[in-house]
Amino acid sequence: MLAVGKEAWRFRALIEALVRRHVATRYRGSAFGFFWSFLNPLCLMMVYTLVFHHYMRFDGGAHYHLMVFAGLLPWIWTSSALSEGTASIVGSGHLITKSLFPAHILPLVAVISTMINFVLALPMLAVFMLLAGVPVPGTWACLPLLVLLQALILNGLVLGLSAVNVFFRDVQHLVGNVLTFLFFLCPIVYPESAVPAKYRFLVDANPFAALTVCYQKVLVQGELPQAQAIGVLLAASILSMLLGAFVHDSCRERFAEAL
Repeated sequence: MLAVGKEAWRFRALIEALVRRHVATRYRGSAFGFFWSFLNPLCLMMVYTLVFHHYMRFDGGAHYHLMVFAGLLPWIWTSSALSEGTASIVGSGHLITKSLFPAHILPLVAVISTMINFVLALPMLAVFMLLAGVPVPGTWACLPLLVLLQALILNGLVLGLSAVNVFFRDVQHLVGNVLTFLFFLCPIVYPESAVPAKYRFLVDANPFAALTVCYQKVLVQGELPQAQAIGVLLAASILSMLLGAFVHDSCRERFAEAL
C-alpha cells in the first residue's frame, strides 16, 4: 500500500495532467459544462423525493430531500469512480502498449476526477440547506476524513478491478449491475432505522452504507460519525488498498500482451 502511495507521488505531475484532461473532456461540447456536477444529483434527488416521499408516502423524517441529496453525492462519486476506473486500463491500452506507461495511475485518475465532481456539488447542498432553514453545521470540518477514506476504498477497488478487467472484459459490465444492487443496500432513499433487524448485518457489513450514514450525519444532521462506522471504513480502506495493489501487481506484467 505504501508502494502505491510512493508511485502516485512520483508521477504526481502526470496524474495532475491526466485529471485536468479527463475533467475537461468529460463535458466537452456540453452547453452546461461543469454545471452537470450540480444538475445530475439534483435531478436524481427530485426523482427519488417525488417517488418515495410523495407517491409512495414513505416517511423519511424531516428534511427528507436533504438527506437524500447528502447520500446521493458520495454515491454518485462511488458509482462513477467504479464504472470509469474499472474500464480505465482497457480504455487507455494504446498508452500501455506503446510505452513504459505506469498503468496503476489510471484508476487513480478516475477516482480523483470523479471526486472533483463530488466536491463541486457540495456547495449546492449548502444552498439547499440554507433555503430550507437548516444551518450548515460545523461538522462539515470532518469532510476531509470521510473523503480520504472513501478515496482509499475506491482506489483499492478500481486498482484490482481494472487489472482483472484487462483479461475478463465482463467485469466492467458486472460492476454496473452490482452497483444497482448496492445502491439499494445503502440508506440513501430510506433512513437507516427503516432496515429490519434481521437484515441489519447487510448495512453493518457494507462500507458504502457506513459512508452514506456518516455523510448524512456530518452534512445535514450536524453529528459526528460513530467510532464504529469510522473503524469499518478504516478497515475497508486498508483491506481494499492491500488487495487492490496485490491483484494489480500480479497482473501488470501481462497488460501489454493482453491489450
